[in-house]
Amino acid sequence: MVYESKDVLFALGLTVFAGLSTGIGSALAFFAKSTNTRFLTASLGFSAGVMIYVSMVEIFVKARDALSAAAGPSLGYLYTTLAFFSGTLLIALIDKLVPSFENPHEIKGVEEMSSAAAEEARRQNLHRMGMFSALAIAIHNFPEGLATFVGGLQDPALGMSIAVAIAIHNIPEGIAVSVPLYYATGSRKKAFGLSFLSGLSEPVGALVGYFLLFKYFNDFVFGLLFASVAGIMVFISLDELLPTAEKYGEHHVAMYGVVAGMAVMAISLVLFV
Repeated sequence: MVYESKDVLFALGLTVFAGLSTGIGSALAFFAKSTNTRFLTASLGFSAGVMIYVSMVEIFVKARDALSAAAGPSLGYLYTTLAFFSGTLLIALIDKLVPSFENPHEIKGVEEMSSAAAEEARRQNLHRMGMFSALAIAIHNFPEGLATFVGGLQDPALGMSIAVAIAIHNIPEGIAVSVPLYYATGSRKKAFGLSFLSGLSEPVGALVGYFLLFKYFNDFVFGLLFASVAGIMVFISLDELLPTAEKYGEHHVAMYGVVAGMAVMAISLVLFV
């Protein structure tokens, strides 16, 4: 399957946008004295709603159609299901292999991180923790970059929806990474820079995936990738976004955000598909 350079650049641009949104979280961590929990909760719920709806209603269906066309209805559905759960397994293994202390998906409140970081500073061990934090978010963003890139390459409107959803959930990750880095280095500039740059792993993930799979891009490969992307996004929503939103004690705000995210995604699909 051949793609024009403008299509590849558009898809890559979406991954850059999504990845560098960690910088927004980094800035918020330093320019706000406290986290606006209601806004953060609603945003996380909204992102989860977008991800879950688009994964199950659009991405999974597109994957099944592509694989059914390539392998027949029965095998196509089987391959789609296996690829979906392979995606959830991949992101679950990444979460498992990265220790929770350095894992940006284990998001903590700003005040909690500040307290923990200050204690670690007295033990002269924060620099190592800060560097692990930057490395951890880079590892987590890698498959998300591939997900955004594949979505943008296959369907620009769908790719934009995925990019926005991932960008929203990258903002609190930027907060979670930049605060420990600040207490690790004592430098706001360095903490912001490292957290911001860690988001670059998303376009790197997109480029690596593209060049490794370029020769094999066809409906079958796209079906497998799309189903895997759906699994990754659903896992992130259920394992990271919703529990973090609940952590702030704003259950109904989180649920309103979920419904709003699903509604916006549904409207966009009706209008643009």
